Amino acid sequence: MEVIRISEADAARDFPGLLERVRDGAEVIIESGTDAVSVLRAGAQPRRSVSETIALIEAHSKLVGGIPPMDSDFVADMEAIIGKRGRRESQWD
Repeated sequence: MEVIRISEADAARDFPGLLERVRDGAEVIIESGTDAVSVLRAGAQPRRSVSETIALIEAHSKLVGGIPPMDSDFVADMEAIIGKRGRRESQWD
């Protein structure tokens, strides 16, 4: 990951440009003198819901002609989740 160190003044001059660099994977450290004032990095990717994960698995299985092998811990976790909540249809279905 690229790390960019920049002064407050330079950051203020081109903040949209800094955000673009962050979107491209860089980490930006905004400094005041030698002190870090702020760190900009990309946020965590949104997590998928259980129904989205199941839909992706089903769609993939149709493409490859069967459900791919899954790790036994993953299968146990998915069964536990589905058992607690039941399988619900998405509002978008």
